[in-house]
Amino acid sequence: MADTLTEHCFATVQHIGMPTGRRIDIDVGGVPVPTYLATPGDPSLNGSPRNIILFFPDVFGAFYPNSQLLQDYFATQGFTVLGIDYFFGDSYALHVNDPNFDRPTWREKSVHQAKTFTPGWVDVVKRKYGTESVKYFAVGYCFGTPFVLDQGETGLLAAVAVAHPTALTAESVLKNNAPILLSCAEIDEAFKPDLRRSVEDALSAKKATYYLQIFSGVSHGFATRADPSVESQRWAKEECARSVVQWFKRFSA
Repeated sequence: MADTLTEHCFATVQHIGMPTGRRIDIDVGGVPVPTYLATPGDPSLNGSPRNIILFFPDVFGAFYPNSQLLQDYFATQGFTVLGIDYFFGDSYALHVNDPNFDRPTWREKSVHQAKTFTPGWVDVVKRKYGTESVKYFAVGYCFGTPFVLDQGETGLLAAVAVAHPTALTAESVLKNNAPILLSCAEIDEAFKPDLRRSVEDALSAKKATYYLQIFSGVSHGFATRADPSVESQRWAKEECARSVVQWFKRFSA
């Protein structure tokens, strides 16, 4: 099993840019779940989306600038993107500079919230956008990995992608029924090489449709929180995003 959250899960460099998406609330059993919505630039695609990405963020949340800009990028490639805020406004981004912050208690609360509300959130999204002539995809980063794989078991998703995963097990990967992209960091205490290789072996034995890429010289978190001033980190972050797009487009026809 991938180790639980490590120090790299909580390290970040905030990216600069002007987000173009907006907040909506998805009502799950009377509870409004904050959601970031990014839509394609083509107005004709906004009302009746045909390709939808469910975005499961890392501990910094769907409304962290880095996550917003990433979701906006996916939208420019023709996808409607919905990012769930399973932290309900209390992501780690609010506490990053607090040396006395109680991470274990916060994590326990956050995992409980995510497990409680994510399935209902997906169900409401399905009802809202429909399933006929609509293809759903899911991408998850770090904390978001298990929620992607949970949905990969349901048959809803045309393809999934995870980057620098945590809380990943060979069992959960094998239960996933969707083609899977795994974007991995060379330096990753949360997804060590021996586990990564065992996951690859399991996928190969299952004859699953998968794509595993490893970026050298970068650490866990590179896909969302890399330092853009460092060329190797910037390239890995951008190439990971491009890979997600191309992987999903492969299965969107």
